[in-house]
Amino acid sequence: MHSLWTLLFSLSSICLLAQGGTISGAAQNNDGEALIFANIALYRSSDSSLVKAEATNEKGTFKLVNIPDGAYWLQASYIGLPNFEQTGITMVQNKAVDLGILTFPVSVIELETALVKADRALVEIKPDRTVFNVSGTINSAGSDALGLLRKAPGVLVDNNDNITVLGRSGVMIFVDGKRLPLSGDDLSNYLSNLQAEQIDRIDIISNPGAKYDAEGNAGIIDIHLKKDKNNGANGSVNANYSQGQYARENIGASGNYRNKLLNIFANGGLYKGAGFNNIDFNSTQNGLSLVEINRMKHAYEGYNLRLGTDFFLTDHQTIGFLVSGGQNFHERNTYNRIGIATQANPTQTDSILIARTTGDGQRNNTTYNVNYRFDDHKSQVFNVDLDYGQYRNTDERYQPNRYYDATLENLLSEEINSFDTPTDIDIYTFKIDYEQEVFGGKLGLGTKLSRVASKNTFLVSDIMQEVAMLDSLQSNKFDYDEDVYAGYVNYSRPINDAWSFSVGVRAEQTDATGELVAFQEDLMEPPVDLNYLNWFPSAGLTWQMTPKQTFALNYGRRINRPDYNVLNPFNNQLSQLSYEKGNPFLKPEIVNNLELGYTLNYRYNFKVAYSKTTDQITRLIGPDENDPRANFITWENLAEQTVWSMNISAPIQVTKGWSSYINFNASHLNNQADYGDGAIVDVQAFTYNIFQQSTFDLPFGFKGEISGWFSGPGIWGGVFIYDTSWSLDVGLQRRFLNDAVNVRLSGSDLFYQSGWSGTSEFNGLVATGTGNWDSQRISLSISYDMGNRNVKSRRRTTGLEDEAKRVGSQ
Repeated sequence: MHSLWTLLFSLSSICLLAQGGTISGAAQNNDGEALIFANIALYRSSDSSLVKAEATNEKGTFKLVNIPDGAYWLQASYIGLPNFEQTGITMVQNKAVDLGILTFPVSVIELETALVKADRALVEIKPDRTVFNVSGTINSAGSDALGLLRKAPGVLVDNNDNITVLGRSGVMIFVDGKRLPLSGDDLSNYLSNLQAEQIDRIDIISNPGAKYDAEGNAGIIDIHLKKDKNNGANGSVNANYSQGQYARENIGASGNYRNKLLNIFANGGLYKGAGFNNIDFNSTQNGLSLVEINRMKHAYEGYNLRLGTDFFLTDHQTIGFLVSGGQNFHERNTYNRIGIATQANPTQTDSILIARTTGDGQRNNTTYNVNYRFDDHKSQVFNVDLDYGQYRNTDERYQPNRYYDATLENLLSEEINSFDTPTDIDIYTFKIDYEQEVFGGKLGLGTKLSRVASKNTFLVSDIMQEVAMLDSLQSNKFDYDEDVYAGYVNYSRPINDAWSFSVGVRAEQTDATGELVAFQEDLMEPPVDLNYLNWFPSAGLTWQMTPKQTFALNYGRRINRPDYNVLNPFNNQLSQLSYEKGNPFLKPEIVNNLELGYTLNYRYNFKVAYSKTTDQITRLIGPDENDPRANFITWENLAEQTVWSMNISAPIQVTKGWSSYINFNASHLNNQADYGDGAIVDVQAFTYNIFQQSTFDLPFGFKGEISGWFSGPGIWGGVFIYDTSWSLDVGLQRRFLNDAVNVRLSGSDLFYQSGWSGTSEFNGLVATGTGNWDSQRISLSISYDMGNRNVKSRRRTTGLEDEAKRVGSQ
C-alpha cells in the first residue's frame, strides 16, 4: 500500500496551477440604474456545472477571474427582477472578455416587501446526481426518511424495507455526507425515526465517481438535514400529529446563529408512536402444507439531538465541530400462528403452533466529527474529516412456543425461550480530499482510512418452571472487524466547447475478520478472514449537443461487502418453525454499472443503465434441513445478476397555478445460481414504477397536492416474485403571519393498496405471501419560522447559493 500512497500524492506535487482569463461586466435595471449586490453565476456549457460565482459591487460591476479556456453561459439574478441570461461566452487563450452592460428585463411582479420565497423544484437533475427536495412538500407532513425514500425518483423500498436504486440493490445510506454503519432492521429503524421535518433534501447518486467510497452496488443516497446558512439568529419549531390505526406524534426545533467569525447550529426532536405489520404465508414443503399468520405491533419513543459549530479562521479557512446523537426505546408484541397439514389433504389441520413474543429494547447512537476546510475560491480546495461513531443496541424477547391440536383446546407440547441480543458498533474514519485546477481541468485526489468494529452477543435460554437455562447449542458471540484503506485520483476537464470528460480510479484494501465464539467447543468454527485489494475505475463523457441538450455516458465499478447482520449464523426466530439466519461464508459482490443519460431544456431527464453483478448477495427462502415443518430466510451469493433499467423524469408546468412532476422507472432483472442438489435460481422479471406529484394554487392562499405511485411486479431477493401495488396521497397547505407559520394537512395511502403479495419457489419450498402495514394515515403538521426577518440584505447575499442549488432545474 506504501507504493499506492506514493503514487497518489506524487501526482499532486508535480501538477502546475493553470492560469485563466477574466470575464467582466455591469448590471443595471431598465431605467439604467446600477444593481448593487446582484448575483452573477457562470456555468460551463458542456454540463451546466457552476464554475464561478460573484456579486456586483457598489457600482454594479463585477469581474470573474481565473476562468479556464472553454465555453460558458452566465446567469444574473436580483430580487424583484426576472433573471438575465447570456449564452455563447467563449474563453480563448486566457484573454479578458467584457460583456458590457447587462440590462435586466422589466419585472411584472409587484413586491410589497423584500421578502421573496421561491419554491424549489421537487426534483433537480444535476450532472452527477438527482436531488429530491422534500423540505416543505405538503405530503411529507408526518412522514419519515423511509417514507420519503418510497417517493424518491429511481428508488424502490420493498416489503422488508430493502432499498434499491434503478433496480439495483446494495445502496449505501449517508447522512450529511457521512455513511451510516447500519443495515437490516437497525437501518430501517433509524430511517423510520428520522422525521421528515428535519430533512432538507435527498441526493441520489446512482453512479458515484472515484472520490466516493466504492461500497454500494446501487450507489449512494445522501440525506441532508436542515441547516440555516443565513446571517444573524434564526430558528424554527414544528409539531406533527399523525393518526392511523395507532397515533404518532413528534415535536422538533432548530436554531442557528451566524456572523463573520462563527456559525452555531442545533436541532433536535422528540417522538412517540406505534404501528403494526401483518405478514401471511401459505407454503408447501416436504409433503406438508403450512398456513402462517403473523400479527406484529410495535411502540416506540425517543429523541435526537444535533449540535455543531463552524469557526471561520480566515476568508479561506474553516474548522468545524459536530456532535449528534439519539436514543430510542421500543416495545414489540408478535403473534405467530402456523397451521400444519399434509399436502395431500391441506384442509385437514393436524396441529397448530402458536408463538406469542413480547420484547423491548433500546438503541443509542452518538457521532462526533471534526472538519477542516481550505478553499481559496479560485483553484484549490483541501478538506480533512475525522469521525467517530458509537452505536449501542439492546434487545430482549420472551417467546413461548405452544403446539395445539386442530381444535386449539388441547395443548400438545410447550417450549419457552428467551433471547438477549445486544450489539455494539464503533466506527472510526479519517479522510483527506484535495482538489486543484490543472491544465484547464480539475484534479482531485485523496485517501480514507476506516475501521468498523462490531460485537454481537446472541444468548438463547430455555425457560423451565420460570427458571432460565442458557441454551449453549443456539447461543454464540460474533465479533466482526473491518478495516478499509483507500486512495483515489480523479481528473475532469472540457475537451472543447461541446465535449468534456472525467476519469478516475480508486483502490481499496480490505482486511476483515469475523470470529464466531460458541458456548460448546464442538460448535466452534475458524474465523472468517477476508483480505483483498480491489481497483475501482470510473469514467464519464459529456456531450453538449446544443445549449439545451446534453448527453452523458458514465461507467463505474463498485463493491458490496457482507456485514455483521448477514454473516452471523445465529437463528433469529419468529417461532420455532419460522426464522432467519446469516451465512458466514458470504463473499463480497462486485458490480459494473454503465449509464447513458440525456437532458433536454435543463428539465427533462432520460437515462438507460446496464449493470452486471457477480456473487450477488441476496435473500432466499428455503426449507430447514432438520425439521420438515420449518422454513427460514438466509443470505446467499448468486452466481450473477443482470439488470437493464431506464428512468424518465419530467417537471411539467400544466398551467400557471398547476405544476406537476412525473417519474417513471423500469427494469428487467435476471437472477442466476446453482447450489447443487436441485437448488437452482433461474428467475427473470420486468418491473416498473411510476410516481407523480401535482401541486395546485387554490383560492385564499391555499395550496393543494396530489401524489401517488404505482409499482408493477418484480423480484425481491433472489426468487420472491411480487405483484403490483399502489398508493395515493393528498395534502393541503396554508401559510399565515407573513408566511412564518405553515400548516399542512395530508392523507396517505387513501385506498390502502400499498401492501404486497407474491410467490417464491426454491429448493422444494413453494410459498405465497401477503403483507401490509399502517400506511393509511392522516397527518397534521404546524411549523413556525422564527428566522431573521431582515431578509432584504440576506437574500441578496445568499442568492448565489440558492442559484447553485437550482442548476439543472432552471
